[in-house]
Amino acid sequence: MDITDIREEINAIDDALLRIFNRRAQLALEIGHIKKERGLPIYDPEREKLIFARMKEINPGPLDDGAIVRLFERVIDESRRLERIRTKGI
Repeated sequence: MDITDIREEINAIDDALLRIFNRRAQLALEIGHIKKERGLPIYDPEREKLIFARMKEINPGPLDDGAIVRLFERVIDESRRLERIRTKGI
């Protein structure tokens, strides 16, 4: 593989990540609507701890566990932000 081939593979992975991030956000919105209906808070620290623990447990590397947690913190923060914006008027 040369640099062009590697970059093409990275682009394909980025495309897949974009689809996955948006699908995850759609599911988070569904959960946000359910939480709103049930009067539950959007922020669930116990759920986040479980996500981080699970990701660290299955992390094969080369990213270390701290990097994985930071990445998922951002994903979760953005999902929570989206839930707050989209479920506000419901």
